[in-house]
Amino acid sequence: MPADLAVIGLGHLGLPLAQAAVTAGIDTVGYDPDPRPYAELRAGRSPVEGTLTASEVRRMLSGGFRPTTSAAELGRVRTAVICSPAPLGADRTVDLTALGDAARALAARLRPHTTVLLESAVPPGTTENFLRPLLEEGSGLLAGRDFHLACSPSRLDPGNRTHTLANTPKVIGGLTPACTESAAAFYGRLTDKVVRARGPREAEMTKVLETNFRHVNIALVNEMAVACHDLGVDLWDVIRCAETKPFGFQPFRPGPGVGGHGVPVDPGCLPYSTRTPGHPLRMVSLAQEINDRMPSYVIQRCATLLNEHGKSVRGARVLLLGVTYKPDSADQEAAPAREIATRLMDMGAQIGYHDPHVLDWRVRELPVPRADSLYEAAAAADLTVLLQQHRTYDLQGLAVKAQLLLDTRGATPAGAAHRL
Repeated sequence: MPADLAVIGLGHLGLPLAQAAVTAGIDTVGYDPDPRPYAELRAGRSPVEGTLTASEVRRMLSGGFRPTTSAAELGRVRTAVICSPAPLGADRTVDLTALGDAARALAARLRPHTTVLLESAVPPGTTENFLRPLLEEGSGLLAGRDFHLACSPSRLDPGNRTHTLANTPKVIGGLTPACTESAAAFYGRLTDKVVRARGPREAEMTKVLETNFRHVNIALVNEMAVACHDLGVDLWDVIRCAETKPFGFQPFRPGPGVGGHGVPVDPGCLPYSTRTPGHPLRMVSLAQEINDRMPSYVIQRCATLLNEHGKSVRGARVLLLGVTYKPDSADQEAAPAREIATRLMDMGAQIGYHDPHVLDWRVRELPVPRADSLYEAAAAADLTVLLQQHRTYDLQGLAVKAQLLLDTRGATPAGAAHRL
């Protein structure tokens, strides 16, 4: 049965896009070669933590959404949006394996006049130098003449109910002006505003700039946190004062490390081309180094606090609160909690955790004990560490119950806990 849209990749990007399309009345099929997302969706559950609720999945299915593992469905759509994951490999370069697999599956069934869109976070040049050749070679069609090709990197903020796909402007860069307009016609059905970039590279680089803007500023405030602690300065009060400036300043706040799908994925070094060498973004590389040090700094603060209260890390009962990468979400992608737990365990600490959104948490494939009663667990722990400030946490009450509380988010009332 033909559909208007195929979303390729039913992960943290593809699922919300498919949901928005179904809501807009677009006949949508979701393709993923992995059978697990198909099975979960058919059972009325989201295959990705922190994306859609079970009720949202059921509404999608009742609205006509069809998940599938059959690539044959890709040859029967007008528009195909590739949302395949592009994670960092061990060498910190972007792994385009899943994107390549998606492109080959689509190319074998690509029909003339189809619009192909790329939403994955990729290095500049990927749409033209990687995706385009795969599509053309596999289909025998020419991009820009026989089918439309454009990049529109996702700006999704998982769990954000204020800034949604509908009210967040969509940046589009097509291979040709006609490609851009075809993409704009599609996204115009989903969002209030489209922004036309000069081409795919400008659209891809927009994502790099947006993500690294946060990355660099988070690193700056993380460095300020360490310096202010050493100087006896209340950084949180400094930020409170600085954010009253009505121009030239945007507040960022420190934390135990960076996480999520965006910050770690965008490269710190732009790729080589045939004409120029690679371009290292030195400020981004330094930001990465600083942010990567934050879990170690949290461990250092934990050890110091325990020592100041006559206790050693070895044998200490440490309760970690919030193990997700962002508040009020179940998504654990690249959250610093796992590294912090691992290091504390290596030092001989007894680790427990509490998170209202995560019912089972494992470190090194071993289950970590989950606290049933938060207050009782905090009262019993030698040290409680707030890693994520979920809305359900009563931090003032927690500060009263906990023997010792380290707040890495600055969320507790002033003077109620030790802050990062």
